Amino acid sequence: MTEWREPETAPRGSVIVIAGRGETTALYERFARRLAVDGYRSTVVVSDAADALDAARAAVGTTPGDIPAVVVGSDAGASVAARIAAEHPAALSGVVLAGLLTVGAVAPADWAAEVEARSACPVHRGVLAASAVPGRLADAAEPVTADALAHVGVPALAVHGESDPVSPVADALPVYDALRDADVVIVSGGRHDILNDVTHRSVAAEIVQFLERLRTPGAPHALSRSRAGDRTTVAA
Repeated sequence: MTEWREPETAPRGSVIVIAGRGETTALYERFARRLAVDGYRSTVVVSDAADALDAARAAVGTTPGDIPAVVVGSDAGASVAARIAAEHPAALSGVVLAGLLTVGAVAPADWAAEVEARSACPVHRGVLAASAVPGRLADAAEPVTADALAHVGVPALAVHGESDPVSPVADALPVYDALRDADVVIVSGGRHDILNDVTHRSVAAEIVQFLERLRTPGAPHALSRSRAGDRTTVAA
């Protein structure tokens, strides 16, 4: 049975988080709290479980039809999220792929190296020490290919750490390019657990903006950015 964390207000959307290798639901408690504050209900699927794909499908099946539903996948969970998004374009409004694994993914040598590779956030490191399963980043995982992403038929947001030592960004970018409708965000200095790195607030804000855009399909971005002095004035 899918357990949802509900916001205190009327929900604006449903978010199905598919965790990465060695991760438990506890590692996404902070992320879920942030989504709840912004009005989004969420649930977490553990990707290490044998029935992860079925559990993700079941979670999609329990989302209300009158609000957007989005899958968010990290590490090996991104592979599951991409597959779910390809299978259920009518049931989903979008997909978020974080720290996508590619053919060139690298396994850390030991637990200390794994923690370094995962995150520089001291709070997240503490949760890793208490709740993660050590050594699982060395487990074999299905890499995501450009061909697989070409079948994703919903809007996508890709978030990747610039300094991800597990899934190097140079290998990931050509794969992300296969998405038909996507924004790609590269996080300066970001490591592999990009949803839980030191930039977790900025990354969560980027995801919430993506979720908000999905509520009004086809609408332009509510926010536009420019630097003072960089704008060009065109004479009438």
